[in-house]
Amino acid sequence: MLAVVVGAVLWATADEDGTQGRVHQTVRPPIVPRAQWLGDAERSQSPARYDDQVLAVFVHHTNSPNDYDCAQTPRTLRRMYAEQTGRRDWNDIGYHFLVDRCGTIYEGRAGGVDRPVTGAHTQGFNHRTAGIAAIGTFTAGLPVPRAMTDAIAALTAWKLSLADVDPRGGVRLVSSNDHSRYPAGTSVLLPALAGHSDGYVTSCPGAALGRRLPALRETAARLQGRSWRSLHRPGADVSQSPPRSAA
Repeated sequence: MLAVVVGAVLWATADEDGTQGRVHQTVRPPIVPRAQWLGDAERSQSPARYDDQVLAVFVHHTNSPNDYDCAQTPRTLRRMYAEQTGRRDWNDIGYHFLVDRCGTIYEGRAGGVDRPVTGAHTQGFNHRTAGIAAIGTFTAGLPVPRAMTDAIAALTAWKLSLADVDPRGGVRLVSSNDHSRYPAGTSVLLPALAGHSDGYVTSCPGAALGRRLPALRETAARLQGRSWRSLHRPGADVSQSPPRSAA
């Protein structure tokens, strides 16, 4: 069996746990709809834009206080939405999903959680990616709640399974502008589960959360039902550039 994912790095040709030839679909975790937290605060905005598929996830932190009551998360999200669509003049909140310290996942950007909505979360790499924001600040030495990381892993496993992407792998993306870590037009091999700083010069998602990413990749892959024997074959790159509409 030759497992090929368009735009992604090729992985092992066979699993020894019975997953050979199987698409690694994963159950969608519970996601709070944006209408539930946004209510009548939603502003008039242009329709969502879409890519052909989502091949990678970027993890962020919101650089906000950590000692919040999870019952107040909807209020926090409304403030974030108002700031991004107001002072920043964005057409919507930039992240596709936001996760609070209790592990609750919230739908962010409009357009459908199961669709490849173009985001506004990582300069140069908003196409073919999804942005997941951990609500809080996770710089060096600060604790990262287990409920939060479990939710991020489950969400990543599901979202990447829609294109049968292994979270432990790499994907080749093309930078769309010079504000990213790479000049516009540069083809870059990035982790399928990446930190914001992999694509942009920033300290986000914070050193503490960044150190959790390797374990999150393994957990997400396990949730997809992938074998530990499915090891990356260096140099087996079958990536393609994004379609012209996503440039």
